[in-house]
Amino acid sequence: MIRRHELSDREGELLAPLTPRADTGGARAGDRQVVNGMVHKIRTGISWRDLPERYRP
Repeated sequence: MIRRHELSDREGELLAPLTPRADTGGARAGDRQVVNGMVHKIRTGISWRDLPERYRP
């Protein structure tokens, strides 16, 4: 289920080749999840700390 402020599957596919790949460091959220969190923050105007937990820190 796509939420109102999230990327569609097609948009995610288009962005995938443009996102950097990190081979080091600890576990991290998926690129699409991070972009969805940024889009949600920008479209709603909420503060970063108020992002829903599904976007992770």
